[in-house]
Amino acid sequence: MDKISGHKSAVQYLYPPVEPFDRQMLSVGDGHEIYVEQSGNPEGEPVVVFHGGPGGGCSPAMRRYFDPAAYRIILFDQRGCGRSKPHASVEANTTWHLVDDIELIRRSFGIERWIVFGGSWGATLALIYGITHPNRCAHLVLRGVFTMTQAELGWFYGGGAGLFWPETWARFVEPIPEGERGDLIGAYHKRLFCGNSHTETVYARAWSAWENALATVNSTGVGGDGPAEYARAFARLENHYFTHAGFLEHDGWILANIHRLAEVPGVIVQGRYDMICPPATAHTLAGAWPACRLNMIPLAGHALSEPGISAELVRIMDGLAHRG
Repeated sequence: MDKISGHKSAVQYLYPPVEPFDRQMLSVGDGHEIYVEQSGNPEGEPVVVFHGGPGGGCSPAMRRYFDPAAYRIILFDQRGCGRSKPHASVEANTTWHLVDDIELIRRSFGIERWIVFGGSWGATLALIYGITHPNRCAHLVLRGVFTMTQAELGWFYGGGAGLFWPETWARFVEPIPEGERGDLIGAYHKRLFCGNSHTETVYARAWSAWENALATVNSTGVGGDGPAEYARAFARLENHYFTHAGFLEHDGWILANIHRLAEVPGVIVQGRYDMICPPATAHTLAGAWPACRLNMIPLAGHALSEPGISAELVRIMDGLAHRG
């Protein structure tokens, strides 16, 4: 499993599919209901999975990184996306609402401490949750780290990644008038929240295609058209959170507060050629967090499905299941 060749599929490194033993809609207040599921061993080590985006939603494949005999696997769709309701809503939808929702899930399931597993925005949320509730985290397992700084947003929405993918960047920029291209997050925000569902969907697909196109190291630069409703939730929620800088008190908040995780062990799995969340962030974070180790995966991009990333995450989770 440690020897990965680029042509192999990520699927061969994952556990067979398992069905949840519990599915429910959990009322979290403010008119929101979130989808929550449990699978694996009800008496196993609890692990909670934070999906990306914001707005990506969880998928059955996310259960497959964990030995179902060893883990009690908890997945949920964050406010406004996936099977949670209301769909694509940004009302009462901030990072701090999500942190409260996570704590409600933990208490509702009678869990004292759990392993927190997340990638991309899921890693951001895991770090914020861990900083806020360090005594509830047995371990953080992160992939493709993003710390919600202006530098990171500027890289992806200000032309940095576009230097490597000029033709794909041109498609992302083209729908926006030249006079508005100095702030693409703001320009897309106007259109994603214009009140016309057709217009919102057109721009949602363009927003989503830019990110999807750069997710894997073997990308052709074409993101493709996903389902309209998925794209609309993904784009609106991502843009909403990025417009408000993740609802954090100041730029660099995560790194400034990383000392609160001093006693919480963590591991970062980072693709060397991650175009969405460049490795410099993971390197800086690991250097400021003594209890964390950084595993850099060669010939891998950003996506959870990259073979080297999948194999390493399964290896880590197997190791945690059998520690002690």
